[in-house]
Amino acid sequence: MRYGLELPVGGECADPRFLAELARLAEDAGFAGVFCEDYVTYWAAPDAPTADPWVALAAMAVATSTVRLGTTVTAVARRRPWKLAREVATLDRLSGGRVTLGAGLGDAHDAGFARTGEETDPAVRAARLDEGLAVLRGLWSGERFSYAGTHFRVDDVAFRPAAPGIPIWVGGGWPRRRPLARALGQDGFCPYRYDPADPYRDLDVEVSAADVREIRAAVVAARGTADGFDIVVGGQRRRPDWAERVPAAAASGATWWLEWVPPGTRAEMRAAVARGPVRA
Repeated sequence: MRYGLELPVGGECADPRFLAELARLAEDAGFAGVFCEDYVTYWAAPDAPTADPWVALAAMAVATSTVRLGTTVTAVARRRPWKLAREVATLDRLSGGRVTLGAGLGDAHDAGFARTGEETDPAVRAARLDEGLAVLRGLWSGERFSYAGTHFRVDDVAFRPAAPGIPIWVGGGWPRRRPLARALGQDGFCPYRYDPADPYRDLDVEVSAADVREIRAAVVAARGTADGFDIVVGGQRRRPDWAERVPAAAASGATWWLEWVPPGTRAEMRAAVARGPVRA
């Protein structure tokens, strides 16, 4: 199992130079990946300073040499997929092939949806996500590509240079089955606990080892093997029980454990990154 950090794009991390510093510090501390949140305006407050994740990731790519870089996750439904395809492919080239795109439905309560006139209907956002993923893959192939969907259209376009190997991790609520089904067509799944009666209640509850085993079994049943498919868990701030939870996740088949570093002072965030991962 590999270990990664999730960093905010608000507060002190609205400064891309500070994010680049944290990414370099994470690489030195033994983390294998550094991933940014993706917001138009940061969730903590409507007037919070916020960085664009792709500009910040470019700075992080220049400051590092080994860590994987990406988002967890980008709401594809509010992106033009051809613009996103170009941004991700360019970052992948800049970083020497170290980019992973985290893709998801997006939170309709996020100001990037709710206050900007974006679509908030979950069924429409789901359809836009599915079409967006198809467009991304088609454009990254480097071949001439056309697509005619309900929401997106591409007419005979070739994106060069090709970038067919960029992994896509799909984020979504578990134990709902549609997010996992969507992820099975990509390269990985970033599940979070979801209760339909109260969708926000379990945001601070980690996916369990039993959940990981069930997810892995579904991957094997659908794909014939779990090889080459990432199951990405964690995603919360560090807690004392990680000494037991991290090894249990690894033993159950998780391939990545992510640690979220919450916004804080620069000294607090540097210290949180420099201590390195909790290992199995």
